[in-house]
Amino acid sequence: MKKLIYISTVVVVLFGIAAYLRFSGMKAHAAPESAVIRPAAVAVARQQPLENTVTLSGEFRPFQVVDVHAKVAGYIKRISVDVGDKVRSGQVMAVLEVPELSAQILGAEASVKRSQDAIRRAQSDMARAKSGHAATHLAYARLKQASDARPGLIAEQELDDALAKDQEAEAEVESEAAALSEANSQLSIAQAERGQLAAMESYTNITAPFDAVVTKRYADTGSLIQAGTSSNTQAMPVVQLAEWSKLRLVVPVPESAVSDIHLGTIVQVNVPDLKRTFEGKVARFADALSDETRTMHTEIDVENKQGTLVDGMYAETSLVLSRKEAALTIPTQAIERNGSKVTVLVLDAENRVREREITLGEEGSNNVEVASGLKAGEEVVIGNRGEYKIGDRVAPKLLEETASDGKAHL
Repeated sequence: MKKLIYISTVVVVLFGIAAYLRFSGMKAHAAPESAVIRPAAVAVARQQPLENTVTLSGEFRPFQVVDVHAKVAGYIKRISVDVGDKVRSGQVMAVLEVPELSAQILGAEASVKRSQDAIRRAQSDMARAKSGHAATHLAYARLKQASDARPGLIAEQELDDALAKDQEAEAEVESEAAALSEANSQLSIAQAERGQLAAMESYTNITAPFDAVVTKRYADTGSLIQAGTSSNTQAMPVVQLAEWSKLRLVVPVPESAVSDIHLGTIVQVNVPDLKRTFEGKVARFADALSDETRTMHTEIDVENKQGTLVDGMYAETSLVLSRKEAALTIPTQAIERNGSKVTVLVLDAENRVREREITLGEEGSNNVEVASGLKAGEEVVIGNRGEYKIGDRVAPKLLEETASDGKAHL
């Protein structure tokens, strides 16, 4: 009986071992099949618009910045602006006190009045000289007429004396005319000096040359300001102004994109800190590369009528270098470069991985154009190539290139 029980136990154990070995063999055999049919993210080569863009970052700078100097030397009598104040073109920001200039203006006024008096006196003298000349000329004419009518009636000496007096009176008229002309010239000189001093007096009002914001204030009431035109002194400015209604976004354009930059191009400028986008225009560029950075200094003008943007604020913009309305494209992450050779992993009709060499055309930020090597509708593998071997069968998971949040999803 014990022997029978022992034999039954051995049989059960052997059956258990056989079943275990059979199950393990089936599992080991199934493993390669599951390894072959693995999921793979793929994208479809398709015809669509393609833009080649470059994203550049830079800082805003004022459109104009100027240190406002005084035209004449003097003391600050009154200054009505400070840092942060916005001023309009022509607005008086400070007034200078120049006592010696006031005295010079009074002297110029006196010179003008003296010249005017001299003109009136010269005009009176000339009128008197003309009247005297008229009388002497008439007396000579009568004597001459009588002598011609009755020769010998008038002595020759008397005729000569009358002629001399006539000529003398005529010379006196010419002399007085010269004196009047000189008086007029002196008046013109005096008026010019008065006008110059009046212009200098107007410079005692320091005004804003354009709409701007005060960014620095150098002087206070009572400060002595030297004339900004003086060449032998370092004149101190009164204030510094920066135009705020328009700003320059200064960006460095890489060498590869220089040939595609065009004046007047409208761009969108994104300011991350404000979470806003503004419209700008490519207004100017250096047309030369920096030796250190191999980039070209480029400026984009951005209107700032509301004063939202400020000097030094960071911004970025994307410049469209080229655009194709219909190009056969695939995602950039699908390609692999090896020198001048470019390859992709393509799925055949049985969803097996095949490697194929392609030729690229234009390259965008996320997609590239396939000039040759692929046809529209073919599927290419996205992701790490090390996960796949040539000939592996995969389960394709289509990459959605357009999603509601703007990101790619499987």
